[in-house]
Amino acid sequence: MKVHNVEMIGSFVRPEQFPEDGLPEFALAGRSNVGKSSFINRMIGRKAMARISSKPGKTQQLNFYKIEEQLYYVDVPGYGYAKVSKSERAAWGKMIEKYFMGRDQLRAVVLIIDIRHNPTNDDCMMYDFLKHYNIPVIVVATKADKIPKGKWDKHKKHVRETLQMDKQDPLIVFSSEKGLGFEEAWAEIESRM
Repeated sequence: MKVHNVEMIGSFVRPEQFPEDGLPEFALAGRSNVGKSSFINRMIGRKAMARISSKPGKTQQLNFYKIEEQLYYVDVPGYGYAKVSKSERAAWGKMIEKYFMGRDQLRAVVLIIDIRHNPTNDDCMMYDFLKHYNIPVIVVATKADKIPKGKWDKHKKHVRETLQMDKQDPLIVFSSEKGLGFEEAWAEIESRM
């Protein structure tokens, strides 16, 4: 998809605040500092539409980005960040769960993981949650530019095995730096609109 028009609609917590235009939505989930904002910026062709922070845990609400008047990316708070209180983490978890479970416009969750490392327990729990509730998932293994291309297959195998991925679920090798996986990610998203 060629992206010319992107608008940050807002940051919301409650369902009554969410957009009501019925456009398809794609939630972006992953641990804090995994590169969700970089993924968004690469996919929409902007340098700083989604704020990139060196401090994990900055996203604390659901951030809605309207793209080409056709769909939304919804950036959800990252998980696994230790410096956030347990009560705050629990509140984020309830907000995210309520969004995932109750949003008819949600077409898929893009689960972003770091290809350099095996998925964390939190990554596995998120994948299991999505599968349990039959929420379509697209796994994006980002930061591929940080490892040699010859090792990608080995790392993809580790990701598939650790998450115990269903064979039909896509696993896209991605680099926000190089644009690798850009076309494949858009193709997956567009096929679900």
